[in-house]
Amino acid sequence: MRSPWLVAIFAAGLSAGCPDSPPACITVDTTCAPLYPPTFDNVYAMTLQNTCGSQQASCHSAVGLKGGMSFQDPQHAYAALLAGRVTPGNPGCSLMIVRTDSPGASYQMPPGEPLSEPERCALIQWVLAGAPPGTARAAKPGGWTMAEIEARIAAHALQSAR
Repeated sequence: MRSPWLVAIFAAGLSAGCPDSPPACITVDTTCAPLYPPTFDNVYAMTLQNTCGSQQASCHSAVGLKGGMSFQDPQHAYAALLAGRVTPGNPGCSLMIVRTDSPGASYQMPPGEPLSEPERCALIQWVLAGAPPGTARAAKPGGWTMAEIEARIAAHALQSAR
């Protein structure tokens, strides 16, 4: 016969070793002061490239590919973010924002030293503005046209509104 307190201790021990899953949504300050103008070109050049994907062994480099994402260039980064990690117009429910705007959480990105508040603010405001693409074309065999990118963003926004 199992003692209820042994089962409870065992269950507590198992859950203590498991990292927390990020919540679906968080509250974000959309009136914050960004580190730089919140365009995708700046988000990529000033945050993603240097923090997440510039080094050969970094998490989202062409070699690291954590979460199946490569930030090796703006095209790959934009495609990866719009593939379910960013909800255009809704930063609080965008996985990228949930993970970068949760310093100290086990699911915080980047791991280790969190992004500064003004840097996180630039990401939040870019997403709030609808996560518009930069001047580079997003990754797709043969390349995306601007009309395809805009249609994809509109479809994603419509799907998120449901």
